[in-house]
Amino acid sequence: MNFLYFIIVGAIAGWLAGQVMKGGGYGLITNIILGIIGGVVGGWLLGVAGVSVGGGILGSIITSAIGAAVVIFVAGLFKK
Repeated sequence: MNFLYFIIVGAIAGWLAGQVMKGGGYGLITNIILGIIGGVVGGWLLGVAGVSVGGGILGSIITSAIGAAVVIFVAGLFKK
């Protein structure tokens, strides 16, 4: 069940980050990957900053979306 939770949260967070950073999503698989990686990055960044966005699925989605947006931004720096 945790695997399904990560997939759903990852897909939503990746899609949100795609909307914020580029104006469109990147496709289902890439959104899931971005969201899962973003969850790790966002959790670390918010932990270092001492910020808590709350618990539950909404907090996970927000944290993952923030992390995925950071991943997209950093990847864009290397793409140029």
